Amino acid sequence: MDRLIALFGPGHPTRQEYNHAARVGRLLAERGFGLVCGGLYGVMEAACMGAQEAGGRTVGILRTYNRNDANPYVDVVIPSGLGDARNVLVATAGEAAIAVGGRLGTLSEIAIALKHGIPVVGLGTWKLDRHALFDRYLPEARSPEEAVALAIALADARREARAAPPPSEEDGPDLGGEGEKAPEGGAGPPEPPAAGPATP
Repeated sequence: MDRLIALFGPGHPTRQEYNHAARVGRLLAERGFGLVCGGLYGVMEAACMGAQEAGGRTVGILRTYNRNDANPYVDVVIPSGLGDARNVLVATAGEAAIAVGGRLGTLSEIAIALKHGIPVVGLGTWKLDRHALFDRYLPEARSPEEAVALAIALADARREARAAPPPSEEDGPDLGGEGEKAPEGGAGPPEPPAAGPATP
């Protein structure tokens, strides 16, 4: 399990959110990705269950010190004792993230991930104003299949960009202007590939 995708979502989801999360977990496992989440119940439990049923591995970063608070489908339990600050660890633990539904806790994880240049795909979650975010965006998937495909494509693109050697002086002058800094948290993920029709 050398690659992880994070999952964000509520502890008290709707039935559709729960089913979507279970499908996301299963699809990630089938594609060879481990799942990292907050390790509790609701959407987190559903995703871990789906991943385990498909032979995948799951990591839960708990807000408490009690390992027994984890849902029964977490393979690796990390009891942080950090409360809401645990969201920072979950948000930055994966190569990309998928947000399924969610309330303010989910919104905080989305914001932290995007701030650190980690791509996030939304599935029935918060809709962010991309014109206000400038170099960051939250693509909206129409199905678990599309969410997983987008998240993996964005994770792969981010991995390739980070592995590329830095440009040399021979590549041309710096067009950003002397002394200018890149936006905080990096330039954000690349645009996602064109999505095909959603899988029913």
